[in-house]
Amino acid sequence: MKAAPALGDTTFGLLSLLVVDDDAVQRGLIAGAAGKAGYEVTEAASCAEGIELLRTRSFACVTLDLMLDDGDGQDVMKAMAEANYQGPVIVISGMSSERRRAARQYARSLGMDLLQSFPKPIDLAALRISLANLRSTMAGLPIVHSWGEVCGPRFER
Repeated sequence: MKAAPALGDTTFGLLSLLVVDDDAVQRGLIAGAAGKAGYEVTEAASCAEGIELLRTRSFACVTLDLMLDDGDGQDVMKAMAEANYQGPVIVISGMSSERRRAARQYARSLGMDLLQSFPKPIDLAALRISLANLRSTMAGLPIVHSWGEVCGPRFER
């Protein structure tokens, strides 16, 4: 049985993000960028862990590595489709641009929106901006970008 949605605090623009990557350093970098862009982050270190989280929780967005120790990112995409995941996917992978394009086509064939595809090493400023724009779109909140950082009343600390 699927758990109640946990999309995050949309009143203040905080949305949930699942980061699926088997590299702890990459997960930490992505999680840090997502946190600065206004996301509550859950990390998965494997296909199996990501798939289990997708079956039991709801997420506003998923970042996905295409090559994981225990499987392929497309396995996770298939599980996302089976779990009726409706949010966008951002691929962050060291795979070739052709492989990332193939992942986009596969996501579309499953009825999913592959929002962005970033090569590794990830440009953290570009990722923060992409996530902030998505958050703005989903939550209806204005975002002001300054030197790759997200600014606004929620982020003034």
